[in-house]
Amino acid sequence: MGAIFAAEKIAAGYGDVVIVHDISINADEGEIVAIVGPNGSGKSTLLKSILGFARLFGGRIIYQGKDITGITPDRAVSLGIGYVPQINNVFPNLTISENLDMGAYQIKGKASIKAGMTEIYVMFPELGTRKNALAGNLSGGERQMLAIARAMIAQPKVLLLDEPLASLSPKPANAILSKMQKIKEAGTAIIIVEQNVKKALSISNRGYVLVNGTCAMEGEAASLFAEDFSKERFLGLEARGIDKGLPCVHN
Repeated sequence: MGAIFAAEKIAAGYGDVVIVHDISINADEGEIVAIVGPNGSGKSTLLKSILGFARLFGGRIIYQGKDITGITPDRAVSLGIGYVPQINNVFPNLTISENLDMGAYQIKGKASIKAGMTEIYVMFPELGTRKNALAGNLSGGERQMLAIARAMIAQPKVLLLDEPLASLSPKPANAILSKMQKIKEAGTAIIIVEQNVKKALSISNRGYVLVNGTCAMEGEAASLFAEDFSKERFLGLEARGIDKGLPCVHN
């Protein structure tokens, strides 16, 4: 299987400030790729720059072999790229069912939408039993599950997740990880930005470690998982990145 998605030599930020420098990532079909690192390392900025939510100063985005640099979010969805932001990712005044309807806006035909809904409720039975509940009344874990389900109803080939485990206790966090495994097994490539390094790497095939807006390490998830990502370890990576401007270390 070849890479279905790649971001090459990305420089991105906000306004005139460059936050991430010369970062390249890629994902294959049916693969989970983790982008991890401490706060302020540029993880979310990298993800947002792919869809135009952050300013892209340099680099290019390749999807299914085509250059889609500068694509708009709605066009990305129509091509098969799903995105779940960290916050404000559901409509709290709408029901679960209505939120999913919003995710299906680009699907043509009532029969196709109905079939998509059925598939989502099979993958997310927790949502199916409460389809008339307001999203605003859901727990943090349930909201995150709904946000992912809404992105999945469009049947994306690549799913971008920004901090899906943020503020979740272990039980709902593990439930989200379990859903990600099922999505992966269905053939969707997942790129997950996450501060919880070990949980993210535990379900990933590969990972990239960002520090100070640069890629400090990359490699197979198992080898990165074996690293000591304590606060001291991150500080050590920061020092290396500042002093030497090291490119990614391939494990």
